[in-house]
Amino acid sequence: MYRTAFCFLPHYLCAMYSKQEASLIRKDFWTSLGLYMRPLRGADGEPVNWLNYKTGIKHIYFRMDANNKMASIAIELSHPDNELRQHYFEQLQLLRSILIQETGEDWEWEPDSYDEDGKLFSRIGTRMPGINIFNKADWPAIISFLKPRMVALDAFWYQVKDIVES
Repeated sequence: MYRTAFCFLPHYLCAMYSKQEASLIRKDFWTSLGLYMRPLRGADGEPVNWLNYKTGIKHIYFRMDANNKMASIAIELSHPDNELRQHYFEQLQLLRSILIQETGEDWEWEPDSYDEDGKLFSRIGTRMPGINIFNKADWPAIISFLKPRMVALDAFWYQVKDIVES
């Protein structure tokens, strides 16, 4: 069976996983996180699908990710109209102090990033380096990183969505 390494540590410190095994581990992690966050209500008091958060504005997404090097959470703006994408980004920059107030930290602001397909998008986010989703011992740290930031992001969005949408 073909195996792929998912870390850059020496082989004795790094587990080797097939694509199928890696996919199952990722699925288990996201299922665990979803179950852990399920009881939490949104800022509006309603139930929230935290893993597939609906911002209510097309082309604006909240993204959580974890891999063999880091965990991240971000607001991604992927509008195909670059002027509109930049407009949304500028609006969010004006609301930066509210994001800082809710999250307790200043996130990275990237007006122009490219995805793996070469598509342009904007990103406002933060990362936790030095963790590995394929190491179950890291899962509590990843969850402790993502959970409060996702809840804070929801509180931020509850305050600013109408402003951004207008």
